[in-house]
Amino acid sequence: MENQALTAEEIRERAQEVFRNHLKHLTDGDIKAWINLWAEDGVLEFPYAPKGYPDRMKGKRDIYVYMESFPKNFEVVFTDLIFHITEDPELVIAELNSVGKQRETGKPYNQTYISVVETKDGFITRYKDYWNPLVFIDSLK
Repeated sequence: MENQALTAEEIRERAQEVFRNHLKHLTDGDIKAWINLWAEDGVLEFPYAPKGYPDRMKGKRDIYVYMESFPKNFEVVFTDLIFHITEDPELVIAELNSVGKQRETGKPYNQTYISVVETKDGFITRYKDYWNPLVFIDSLK
């Protein structure tokens, strides 16, 4: 995206739109479109990842490889999105829920998230995703 003289509010709106597109592409199962929201050296972190699962990926290639099976494994719709305004307009802090299921087991995957997302020039540079690992584990059983 072009680096124009944007106001702080325009930068904030762009960052929030990137986040909304992230949710839309995951809901649609379109990981190819989803990965295009990322900066080349972006970082994806899961601080509460269950033991045996990665808690950090760096670079579009590694993030894509990790996430490409998401739509095969999970069917989700994101709800109840709330943005918390930050001093830095390129920083998104969001609370949200997902309603869905694990496709193989058919078990519910109803998750609560807090997402801390750093953007730069309209691309995700760092995404720290806080979610409940027990919901994930229970959906696989």
